[in-house]
Amino acid sequence: MAYDEKLAGRVRKVLAKRKEVKEINMMGGLCFTLRGNMCCGVAGKKLMVRVGKEQYESALQKPHAKPMDLTGRPLRGFVFVMPQGVRTRKALKVWVDLGVRYANSLPAKRKHG
Repeated sequence: MAYDEKLAGRVRKVLAKRKEVKEINMMGGLCFTLRGNMCCGVAGKKLMVRVGKEQYESALQKPHAKPMDLTGRPLRGFVFVMPQGVRTRKALKVWVDLGVRYANSLPAKRKHG
C-alpha cells in the first residue's frame, strides 16, 4: 500500500521544529518516530496516530477516527484518522500533537549499533 505523499509532507511541516524526529518506511506506509517511539504515520490516505491505551477510547469518539486494524484485530492504542478528519492544518496538528504527547510520555529508546 502506497502512502499519500501530500499528507506525509503536511505531517513533516507540523513536526518540523521538533528534535529527534525520524521517518521509517514500514509495510508500505510511513511512520514518524520521536526519540525512537512511534507517534504517527501515514497509511494510504489515512493518518495513523499512536494515542496510547489510556486515550484510545476517547480518541475513537472524535469525528473521523477509526480503530487501526491491519490484520483483522484492532491495535489498541493506535487509531486511523480518515482524510476528512485532517483536512485543515489545525485539525492535522491536533492529531499529530496527540501522538507527540504520547511518544514523549515514553522513555527514549536507546540506539543500537
